Amino acid sequence: MSEENLQKEISSCYAPIGVFDSGVGGLTVAREIMRQLPAERIVYFGDTARVPYGSKSQDTIIRFSRQIIRFLQSKGVKAIVIACNTASALALETVQPEFDIPILGVVKAGAKEAAKVTKNGKIGVIATESTIESQLYTKEIHSHKPNAQVLGKPCPLFVPLVEEGWLKDPVTVEVANRYLEPLLESGIDTLIMGCTHYPLLRSTLRQIMGEKVNLVNPAYETAVELKTLLRDMDLTRSSEDLERFSEENSRRAAAGEPILDQYQFFVSDRAENFTRFAKAILPKEVKDTKQINIEEY
Repeated sequence: MSEENLQKEISSCYAPIGVFDSGVGGLTVAREIMRQLPAERIVYFGDTARVPYGSKSQDTIIRFSRQIIRFLQSKGVKAIVIACNTASALALETVQPEFDIPILGVVKAGAKEAAKVTKNGKIGVIATESTIESQLYTKEIHSHKPNAQVLGKPCPLFVPLVEEGWLKDPVTVEVANRYLEPLLESGIDTLIMGCTHYPLLRSTLRQIMGEKVNLVNPAYETAVELKTLLRDMDLTRSSEDLERFSEENSRRAAAGEPILDQYQFFVSDRAENFTRFAKAILPKEVKDTKQINIEEY
């Protein structure tokens, strides 16, 4: 059976989940999906040629998001997670009604959790400049906790530092200290890591903020939201789907045909660097990463 015919035959719940980000940060979301939905397939796209998104205009982010969604649709995905806070803040509301597929962002889930866990009502948000300027976290937090005091702090250097792999470098620690000092002085008891790159700096952030401050990771909360959405829409993979997938791969192996990977990774640039980074942080095997021209979509 050809891959095209197989894709036509399988049910929608067999199809993969699409995940995208400006670079490697969205791997923190993919990691949580792998942990909470281990039976699901994932197609990930990292826009490494155009990272970072945080300094770009809303029109540009919307254009990028449309291109990537069209690419993921070409891979037959059943749902898409915008694993980028900037794109979630600036593009989600625009693109959701344009495509006939469930599309989730990462802001709402993180805001809801922060409003839930804060005790003193003082919540800090660290994110890109665009995300902070959008005020979306503030709006979402106030929808759950109207009297909350939300303090936003743009941290534009965090993304390039993470993309370089300088997760515990002294330079990163010094930058983090400078960014977080005003939040510490304000007395917040909850801090939202409002960019999917930032959980990769969690140990540094914990060291600076101390044990008494709740660190909210929207990646974890988004995976929970996705799990609920797939269940409610009857799109979760069943045991029959898993068996069928295994049988098809066994047939392919016996016939000398390419195996269908559970996880596929695509980028717009620097595929080798991405693969090396992904292998270091993901709990599952990363075979390779394919580079594509996203401008074609």
